[in-house]
Amino acid sequence: QVQLGESGGGLVQAGGSLRLSCAASGSIFNIDGMGWYRQAPGKQRELVATITIGGSTNYGNSVKGRFTIFRDNAKNTVSLQMTTLKPEDTAVYYCAAYNRHTLRWDYWGQGTQVTVSS
Repeated sequence: QVQLGESGGGLVQAGGSLRLSCAASGSIFNIDGMGWYRQAPGKQRELVATITIGGSTNYGNSVKGRFTIFRDNAKNTVSLQMTTLKPEDTAVYYCAAYNRHTLRWDYWGQGTQVTVSS
């Protein structure tokens, strides 16, 4: 099994920056892509960003140009640098990993809260 642990969430003012980090442990050989999703109260979970082992990235439309995802394959970590934060970015942010065998996003962290004040 794979375990994902997030860190770096907190309270920040609008216009500020924050960096989230996620470390994978366990059966890390099962992991292909990694990414970040978020969910605000009363809303559906949405894609923030994903990144492949080769470094190809994909971003949700609402964060393009403001957020950057990167990973360290040797350390089995993925990070999300968030800039120009807005109150609508407030959500629980979840780290996720893609199972190369099942071709599904099988692995999820417990989430870290990001709150952006106005």
